[in-house]
Amino acid sequence: MADVNCHSEMKGFHSEKVTLSNKQQAEMRKRRNAGRTRLENGLNEAKRPKPKEIRSQGSYQMRTMVQDDDNDYDIDDGAYFAFADLKDDADTALTPLAARQRVCDALTWDGRLKQEATVKRNCVRQVYAAGYHIDIPVYRVVTTKDENDNLVDQYELASGDEWICSDARAVTRWFNNLVGELNSGESDGSQMRRVTKLTKKFARRANWKNKIASGICITKLVVDHFAAISNRDDRALRETWKAISAKLQSSTKITHPVLDNMLALEGDKEVTFFRDCLNNAIKTLEALDSSDCTRKQAQEAWNDVFDTDFFTSVPDGSGDDGGEALAIKVTSGGTARRNDGGGRFG
Repeated sequence: MADVNCHSEMKGFHSEKVTLSNKQQAEMRKRRNAGRTRLENGLNEAKRPKPKEIRSQGSYQMRTMVQDDDNDYDIDDGAYFAFADLKDDADTALTPLAARQRVCDALTWDGRLKQEATVKRNCVRQVYAAGYHIDIPVYRVVTTKDENDNLVDQYELASGDEWICSDARAVTRWFNNLVGELNSGESDGSQMRRVTKLTKKFARRANWKNKIASGICITKLVVDHFAAISNRDDRALRETWKAISAKLQSSTKITHPVLDNMLALEGDKEVTFFRDCLNNAIKTLEALDSSDCTRKQAQEAWNDVFDTDFFTSVPDGSGDDGGEALAIKVTSGGTARRNDGGGRFG
């Protein structure tokens, strides 16, 4: 099998077209902080208690957010209130809807924003004219005792008409701990994060992103099926995709990484759509398996997969590997994996 090494091009694509620049990251922090200030000012104006803490979560905190041509960025910023602070004037605990409405009112109290915040099933959403939005899930902190009579905090999310046990920070810890574990071992934790972001970028074509699997579903699939291949992000990505495809051919169920429930059920339409898109990409990349595949053909295949012209724009002999990665090599097709059960996590 001829193996056109596109690691250099893939690293360049990740750097220039996928990961957020320092400027973009600074803008994200500014937007997040402005949202926090608005919420606290609104609660002060209404003479309501402020959250015990506000914590970033999701792709922002896991550092897996990817560039979007439409500036359609979703910043998750959870507001955690003490149980006693989510009560009405009659000292009655707020319903989940009332709790979200209180946060929504705090964000809209001065009427200065062009688009008012809205109450969603699992959060309050503030959309900004630039295209991005901040989602604020509302939590209450319930203090209980464990089996050893120690005080412990539990977190309940205002979801629909129910308070449900949930803490998105646990998902962030799950992902970041795996990255740290990989970085301390033989495999490359940074590569897993890159493969996650590259897969999310693949899924966020303008005409796909509203009907494809969610970011957390994609992240869970990558983590479960990640195939680490040192100094070969192109092969690691492709082998990971093949493993994900095989899994989704068998079942579209996806388990939650930290809770005893499901992210997606059998037959989930968004996951099925992602599977079909992934299968088409894998088929396109079969061109790389031809014994006479040229560098240009390999680059064109990756262009097609990511709907870009980036890969053919990279000059031959350039890259962070000094040009060595631009040679055609014959490999056995072996895949490096962690030795903890076939490279599977979770």
